[in-house]
Amino acid sequence: MSTQPVPSHAALRVALIGYGFAGKTFHAPLIAGVPGLQLTCISSSKPAQVLADWPQVRVVAEPAAAFADPAIDVVVIATSNTSHHPLAKAALLAGKHVVIDKPCTVTLAETEELLALAHTQQRVLTVFQNRRWDADFLALQQVLAQGGLGRIVHFESHFDRYRPVVPDRWRDQALPGSGLWLDLGAHLADQCLQLFGCPDDLLLDMAQQRDGARTNDWFHAQLRYGSTQPGLRVILHGSALVPVTGPRFVVHGTLGSFIKYGLDTQEDTLKTGRRPSLDSPGDWGQDPLPAEVLVYRDGQAVSLPAPEAAGNYLAFYAQLRDHLHGRAAVPVSAVQVHQAMGLLMLGEQSAREGRFVPAAQLRGG
Repeated sequence: MSTQPVPSHAALRVALIGYGFAGKTFHAPLIAGVPGLQLTCISSSKPAQVLADWPQVRVVAEPAAAFADPAIDVVVIATSNTSHHPLAKAALLAGKHVVIDKPCTVTLAETEELLALAHTQQRVLTVFQNRRWDADFLALQQVLAQGGLGRIVHFESHFDRYRPVVPDRWRDQALPGSGLWLDLGAHLADQCLQLFGCPDDLLLDMAQQRDGARTNDWFHAQLRYGSTQPGLRVILHGSALVPVTGPRFVVHGTLGSFIKYGLDTQEDTLKTGRRPSLDSPGDWGQDPLPAEVLVYRDGQAVSLPAPEAAGNYLAFYAQLRDHLHGRAAVPVSAVQVHQAMGLLMLGEQSAREGRFVPAAQLRGG
């Protein structure tokens, strides 16, 4: 898909649809922190809250008002998952570039329709996969690129939290697109695809473990690679009921291991109200718990320093800006959007049928 680049001297004007947790905590401060992007409009049913945080931003009650504004270049959709498809479709038809908070939609067919429409409209449709810019994931990518662990045979990725009380929000209700698999699982699936590509097949188990749970709050996925990564087995796991968490990443290769505890700090920092800026990054995204890298040399385990990598969620919007000015690739491509959504949906199919389901067909995008 080709898009007409925006003149490099022009600031891209952004409308944010939704000012719940994702819009308030992530998108608004990240958009505002990137030079060349202007947070121009926010669609919300709570204008007083928006204006208290962003007094210079125009607030509209209905998304259609933002779509109809010819000054808006980019629309960011940070609403409930079931609303992603109709809102993104309307924005694309209005000639806007569109960012959707993960997951893209609640079905693969909806995602495919939006991707086809974006191609027809010559507009960008991308998904906010911010955890590609987690400090620990960036460090892991460096370690794997260096090849010191040898051929990777086991990759385990956990996103565990302790949230014993079920909150009263749409993500935890019995609705299409709710539950932990499409929430935290969307992060883990995308990271896995970035590292290893599409698996041969996968098996997903889901459960409702908390008292009063109405949708899945635990998942365990097994992904098998063989044709592309000999012997590789991947585990993606998430839970809302883990009082004492284990490692975030466990990676074993033929020559060594990578072990990482603790989550990236950017979300917790954003929750405090601190706003990042590309102009003055400071200590943003620094990881207080570096990974442990062990390799075997002459039969002896040797501990190596982990790469120093700072997390940087701002990079998603900076790359989108550069792409729309014709200077970079889109941060999450159409093929990647399709593969991630396809993998999530195959996982749901596996959970329903209780079996491994083939996934290799996703390699073609």
